[in-house]
Amino acid sequence: MSKIAVLMTDMFEDVEYTDPAQAFIDEGHELTIISTEKKEVEGKQGDVSIQVDETIDKVSPEDFDALFIPGGFSPDILRGDDRIVEFAGKMVYLQKPVFAICHGPQILITANVLNGRSVTGFKSIQLDLQHAGANVFDEPVVVCGNLVTSRQPDDIPQFIEQSKKVLNQGVKAHV
Repeated sequence: MSKIAVLMTDMFEDVEYTDPAQAFIDEGHELTIISTEKKEVEGKQGDVSIQVDETIDKVSPEDFDALFIPGGFSPDILRGDDRIVEFAGKMVYLQKPVFAICHGPQILITANVLNGRSVTGFKSIQLDLQHAGANVFDEPVVVCGNLVTSRQPDDIPQFIEQSKKVLNQGVKAHV
């Protein structure tokens, strides 16, 4: 199946990682946790800690079939690192499936890849998404080509369903 890059650091929203990650793993996909340093990262709720598999300087977007960005405070922390932003931007540029929930689209805002795209995100970043040139919808999930975005933990079931659809289309397209 596919290799999915997961960008995250401390203060990610626990269920926004665990539920989609388990759904991807259950379908046979391989996840690689990528961050700025190799360490154990802690979820915002304190329920989950995850070991980082690779640092951003050891990976390339070409090594992966898709990108997953969980929400929480993690995306805001990560978007301060140009290497993370460039990685995410290149995944979008390469038209690989990109899944971002809640505050996840903040990295895509910084990568300047949302102009003209239809998206959603957590209520507090919807204006930021609009300023980035995106068409913003207050919907549980928005699919725009290879990009799947969602607002919050309540939307996780729809986010997972649409992400799996886009991922399976993307995998077939790259076979």
